[in-house]
Amino acid sequence: MVYGASYHSMRSMAKPTFAEGGSLADGGIDLNMEQGMAEHLKDMILLTAIVQVLSCFSLYMWYFWLLAPGRALYLLWVNILGPWFTAESPAANQEPNEKKQRRQERRQMKRF
Repeated sequence: MVYGASYHSMRSMAKPTFAEGGSLADGGIDLNMEQGMAEHLKDMILLTAIVQVLSCFSLYMWYFWLLAPGRALYLLWVNILGPWFTAESPAANQEPNEKKQRRQERRQMKRF
């Protein structure tokens, strides 16, 4: 099921679209591009294949498949949740900037 879903997703991403006149409108996504969805799908295929081979030796190897949701949570935190929680409010940034600007103006006035 994982192989089929990954293959179908990758096939639909790489499918070119043509305009009415027959010219190429969109060439599709490069599946070898780094930091794209295709990279994550390839990682999922590799993880599934490795888990299947290792599960021939022990049934406990299926627990390695928990790496997929772990990585998904990690990427969610690093790319979306982490920056959102750690972002400073704009009002807090303006006050120190105003103070710094006043100090710089005073220094410039003293120089003249």
